[in-house]
Amino acid sequence: MKFKCFLLIFVFFMILSSVGFATEKRLTIIHTNDLHSRFLGFSPNADYSPDVIGNDKTIGGWARIASVIKFEKSKRENSFLVLDAGDFLMGSLFHMVSREEALELRLMKKMNFDLTTLGNHEFDLKPEGLARIIESASAKGGMPQIIASNIIFDPNDDRDNQLEKVFKQGLVKPYTVLQKNDIKIGFFGMVGKDAASKAPFASPVKFGDPIATAQKMVKLLKEQEKVDVVICLSHSGLMSDEKKSEDVQLAKTVPGINIIISGHTHTVLPKPIVENNTIIVQSGEYGKQVGVLDVIVNKEIVKLDTYKAVLIDDSIEDEAEITEMINTAKEIVDEKVLKPYDLKFDQILVETDFDLRLKIDESNLGNLLTDSIKWAVDKAEYIPGDPMTRVAVAIQSNGVIRDDIVKGTTGQVSVSDLFNVVPLGVGWDGSLSYPLVSFYVTASEIKKAFEILTTVYPMKNPDYFLQLSGAKITYNFNRMFFDRVTEILIEDENGKFQPLDYSDANVKLYKVASNIYNATFLKIIGGFTNNILTIVPKDRAGNPIEDFTTVRVDGDKDKDGMQEIKDWTALMGYVQSFEDKNGDGVPEIPEKYRNTQERHTRETSLNPFKLLAGGNYLTWIAFGGIIVILGFVALIIYVSAGIINKRRTSK
Repeated sequence: MKFKCFLLIFVFFMILSSVGFATEKRLTIIHTNDLHSRFLGFSPNADYSPDVIGNDKTIGGWARIASVIKFEKSKRENSFLVLDAGDFLMGSLFHMVSREEALELRLMKKMNFDLTTLGNHEFDLKPEGLARIIESASAKGGMPQIIASNIIFDPNDDRDNQLEKVFKQGLVKPYTVLQKNDIKIGFFGMVGKDAASKAPFASPVKFGDPIATAQKMVKLLKEQEKVDVVICLSHSGLMSDEKKSEDVQLAKTVPGINIIISGHTHTVLPKPIVENNTIIVQSGEYGKQVGVLDVIVNKEIVKLDTYKAVLIDDSIEDEAEITEMINTAKEIVDEKVLKPYDLKFDQILVETDFDLRLKIDESNLGNLLTDSIKWAVDKAEYIPGDPMTRVAVAIQSNGVIRDDIVKGTTGQVSVSDLFNVVPLGVGWDGSLSYPLVSFYVTASEIKKAFEILTTVYPMKNPDYFLQLSGAKITYNFNRMFFDRVTEILIEDENGKFQPLDYSDANVKLYKVASNIYNATFLKIIGGFTNNILTIVPKDRAGNPIEDFTTVRVDGDKDKDGMQEIKDWTALMGYVQSFEDKNGDGVPEIPEKYRNTQERHTRETSLNPFKLLAGGNYLTWIAFGGIIVILGFVALIIYVSAGIINKRRTSK
């Protein structure tokens, strides 16, 4: 009897257990973000040997990523997805032919990506350029499905018509639903607020509010499409400050999103964030690592099972077919992009026996890049005997600098390595990369520009830090906001630095050089700072510049039209001007760039004189306010003391 009871109980629990297991389904997601056309392992590209393991120290490489995708899928029998959170474009020489060849999307298709979304850099080539990329991918082998839910087209502006047509054709969808085995999964994708603010060339396209868009998409997918799982591909990002972390706030505010594949901020998460039952993941940048997320789906409940971030290094052998496609792409770049410059993708342009790295501070790489801008503009525009044509200050923002220059195993730096350092943008001549511009400002406006790195950068993010050439500055972070620069030295024609009188009394104009992106930011910074840092770029005669395309630097005035000098062509021309000291036919980066050159000096003084000396109206208003407050406090103390003494006397 006891045995029969035991048997019945055992069978009962087995039935319950099998029912429970039957409702649980497993789903694996491999995810990437911010791949930025970085097909090759780096740095330097010359060290990358994907077909041999264990012989180099490079990180990344799409052929290695393809191998990881294939391997992880082979280990599982459950539902499997490969997803990307945007900014698959812009970051290497390969994107230079993206409009014609769409190499990024075609490779992602070959690597078995299911879905991607649009990031802010997908709009760097303007709406028409993005439309051409998508059309090329569709015509030349296909692409992952692109989803973008908060794109708003302008019915009164035809500049976005071609992209709108691509959306109407279904090549980009606001959402989609995939059936993976017995799991019905709904997807939507978004460009976040910070990313939208960094997409100046998207105009006239605008981006809808991410929260409102997500609420609409979740409702549609849950109620109309009856999906089991909702996944958002969010090019919004994560920050250390939770209040500024858009994807955390999205999860908090919009219930019903099961998984957020995050992008934009290049954040490496060693483990997922779980917020309001939403699993949030992000895998850094440039394909240096990919995330592998395993979840358990039980009805509409999605639970984290396991997670790992896979480092894409030389322990991973490549997928040969992907490597072959990338090698073919190099030949396309050589023919269509580099041939007019008499350059080749793998050509060695310069040698170095030290690394040049970007920092959130003055950096040796920043020194080199700004010197290259100053050199290139002076080479094109300086007229001996006319001091006003000589560049006084050149600037470059950290946000535009995308890679270091690394000596690697050989010390040889190729064309492709140098391009990766400053790869962004599009010119007004139709070719890619930001063109250089030159313009004039007053000395007081130079000080305002330098206040960006004392006040705007700390409040915003490191992208706003400015590297500079032709000037040395001292600043004190203990001073009043927007008045922290205490000394500026400007380099004269003899290479000596002289103090700059940046008072309003100095009306002399000084020539500034930068790329058009940074110049545009200088022009609009006043609007971001309640007109405190208003800067009005001018021509030589002092007339305000309305359109920066009119002050682009022409690299060859003997040719018809405008021969735009780009960030990358300035850098390559500059390093080719260096001396070949060892006689091997390749110049070396000079020793002066081994370290920084003290162009930034930070003070932390609390000396009252240094806190007030040379202060602008903000400093004196603040000082006056402090005096009034101290006086008021002293008055209260005096009156209180008098009352107390009076009471004592009366007793």
